[in-house]
Amino acid sequence: MSGQTVAATPRAAAFPKAVRAAVALQALALFFQTATAGALIASSSRGALLHDAGSRVMYGATMLYVLAAIVAWRPGGGSPRPVLYATGFLVLASVQVVLGVAHLPAFHVPLGVAMVALGVLDLARVLTRPTGPR
Repeated sequence: MSGQTVAATPRAAAFPKAVRAAVALQALALFFQTATAGALIASSSRGALLHDAGSRVMYGATMLYVLAAIVAWRPGGGSPRPVLYATGFLVLASVQVVLGVAHLPAFHVPLGVAMVALGVLDLARVLTRPTGPR
């Protein structure tokens, strides 16, 4: 019996795909935010509206990432590392919202740049790993 392997169930394999999709959505939202930030800096009222809407989408995508990471981690007993990454992004996104609402671009912009860089690194991390119950 020790030589037998247990096949992964389709449900277990779908969870990492959900995490990948959530990270990709978050990265896309972060890139949208960089584009609308440029329009906002150019004093466009439309840019401000798009940046505001994009911030809500980005925050929602980050919450979806946390949820997908928790759902992927709990049933299979996998590594909690994706949950920690997702939670870290949620903390950064929360700070980013506070800084943006307070109109503190000296802190808001560098944190945004750091979040985009971290989002790209996280996207590369999830796309280079094989799909499966891990």
